[in-house]
Amino acid sequence: MAVSADPRFWQPDVTVATVVMDGGRVLCIEEHIDGRLVINQPAGHLEPDESLLQAAVRETLEESGWTVELTGFIGSYLWKSVPRAGEADGRHFLRFAFAARPLAHDPARPLDDGIEKATWFTPAELQAETGRHRSPLVWQVVADYLAGQRFPLSAVRQIP
Repeated sequence: MAVSADPRFWQPDVTVATVVMDGGRVLCIEEHIDGRLVINQPAGHLEPDESLLQAAVRETLEESGWTVELTGFIGSYLWKSVPRAGEADGRHFLRFAFAARPLAHDPARPLDDGIEKATWFTPAELQAETGRHRSPLVWQVVADYLAGQRFPLSAVRQIP
């Protein structure tokens, strides 16, 4: 969690995640976190001067090797993690989740550090692996997607 000189000011980690569906399967990432191999969507932190839409496309490519086209905004999710060693409190994450369709895959592209591989799960397979999900957000975002929750991308705006 970012710390400010003003203790009244609180700032969560801003992240993006992308639900990429193809042939009834969802694209997932298997990554090493704290010595465990966990499952997540392609996801990551927003970078300075980057729009949320740009971040979602970039993170999907960096973590999976897939170039995607965003098709909708699934929703925003605020989650507080369980505290880890060295933290007085769990970190807060504000995740913006997007739906996307795959365009092209580059299997030779090196993936981000810690990423073991990109893989495809059916929703039932992903739900059966709940114990390996990086956070509860993994299934919640997919469940909302499967329930048809989508908003137009114009709902997410960047003001120059």
